[in-house]
Parts: sequence; structure tokens; C-alpha cells
Amino acid sequence: MKTFQHYLDIINQAIAAIPYPERPHQLYEPISYHMALGGKRVRPVLVMMACDAMGGNFLEALDAAVGLEMFHNFTLLHDDVMDNADVRRGKPTVHRRWNDNTAILSGDTMLTIATQYIARTMSWPVMELFNKTAIEIYEGQQWDMDYEHRNDVTVAEYINMIRLKTSVLLGCALKMGALIADADDSQADLLYDAGVNMGLAFQLRDDVLDVWGDPKTFGKEIGGDIMNNKKTFLLINAMQLAQGDDADELRHWLNDNYASRDDKVAGVTAMYERLGVRELAEEAIARYNDMAVAAFNQLKMNEDDKTAFVALANKLSGRTY
Repeated sequence: MKTFQHYLDIINQAIAAIPYPERPHQLYEPISYHMALGGKRVRPVLVMMACDAMGGNFLEALDAAVGLEMFHNFTLLHDDVMDNADVRRGKPTVHRRWNDNTAILSGDTMLTIATQYIARTMSWPVMELFNKTAIEIYEGQQWDMDYEHRNDVTVAEYINMIRLKTSVLLGCALKMGALIADADDSQADLLYDAGVNMGLAFQLRDDVLDVWGDPKTFGKEIGGDIMNNKKTFLLINAMQLAQGDDADELRHWLNDNYASRDDKVAGVTAMYERLGVRELAEEAIARYNDMAVAAFNQLKMNEDDKTAFVALANKLSGRTY
């Protein structure tokens, strides 16, 4: 198996070479702009890594990898509109640079382009997996929006939501690569399970970074989840643990529509630290990462490839960006 950087270079070249039509300019320029922002490109690299590790020709997985990355970025365009986000990867979001309608329509176009790329695999199992995953992601996004209006969301409900919204796409990436390589179903399913658990650790790390991350490396404003009262792992645990004055203060921050960003983010962050919810998140991250590593170690592949997958899982679960 090649290095992460080797696959990443191939993927970035392929994304840069996507032949967008020149007109209508207002439709395609935002797509080109957003895709040029870069990102970790973890999902497309996982497609190619899995294909390679399962004995396939990783170049045959390139179209699927590009398609999956295009799909992921389509969801980000729409998420930024729903979350009213100003910054993505250190740059203005598409709906801020243009407008909401442009972000929605360009995002729709990205979904179709993604489907076109994945269809080039000429594999019905790959297309079935992609369609199933896409529906699950939409379901996860709906749960996420529903939870904004509930104060009784449980940790179990939240974990299921992020499994759908985030984790299944990592599982899909790994299984898709395995399918393209014609791997055994048992191996493809193990890769899927590894990806899902890796995705859970990844999203929980995202929750932590949204509060304690460095905006210069995180690429987004810190405290966005707090300002939107998003039911993250941190907030749900804080709501369950807060008693007396802490409970009153937390209700104040959740109901105060006039507090400045700095005051609210600082106030809620201080409460999280008093209640120890960051430690709970770190424990959960380690638990899901351990499950991902265990799945990788069960795979029938050479030890160097296992080591590469485990190293990537550990890196993502402990990332600062």
C-alpha cells in the first residue's frame, strides 16, 4: 500500500482537473471555489487505501474516491446554510460569499456530479452502498435539526445521529474500496465497521475542537456549536450533570438570545470544564478508536497495511485540526 500522501496527491490532481462547464458561471464557480479550499480528503483516500489493501488496483477506485469527496462537500455547502456558518476551512462559506440560493443550487449540482463519478465504477453494489449511505446522512441531518428543539436528547440518541450524519460515510469509503477490489463480504464488512467507529471518534473530536480548538488550524470559528445551542456530546452531558446554580446558569445561556458571542462561548466553556464533560468526551473518543483499531486488526491483509490504517485512526482521533 502507498502512503497517505501518495493517494492524496492523485486525488487532489483529479479534483483540480474536474471539467466544470463555463456557463452558467454563477452555478459552477462556487463549486470550483469550494472544492479548491482543500480539506483533509480523508474519505477519498480511504477508498483508495482499502482498494489497494484488498488487492485491487487503486487507480480503478479514483472515480469513486472523487465522487465521494464531491458528495461530502455537497453536504458541507448545505450544512453551512443550515448552521448559518461564516467560515469553512479558513475562508468565507459559499452562502456568505454568494448567497443561500446559490449554495443550495450549487450543492445540488455537486450531488449529481458525485453520482456521475461513482456510476463510472459500473458496479451496482457500489451504487447501492452510496445511495444507502446518502439517505442515512440525510436522516442524520434531520435528527440533528430536530434535536435543536429538544432538551431531553440522550447520549445514545446523539451517538446514533452522528453515526448517520458523519460516521457512515467513512464506513462507506472503506467498504466501497473493498467492493471495487472484489474483496470478500466479511472483509468489506469489517472495513465498514472500522470506518464507522473511526467516524464516531472523528466527530466527537470535532465536538471537542469546536470548543477548545485553535481557529487557525481548525478552519472554523470556535464556539459555533455553543452559539447555535447544538446538542453535542458535550452539551448533552452538561445538561444531565448540571445541578443547582450550574443548571440555572446553563439554562440562562441556552435561553439568552442577546448575549455576545465572546460572553456565551466563555461562559459555557467554563461550565463544561467545571462539569468534566471534556474528559467524558476524551474517554468516548478513545473507546470508539479502540473499536476501529480492533476491526482493522482482524482484517486479512499484510501487517504494514494494518499498521497504516491503525496509524491513520489514531491520528484522526487525536487531531488538532
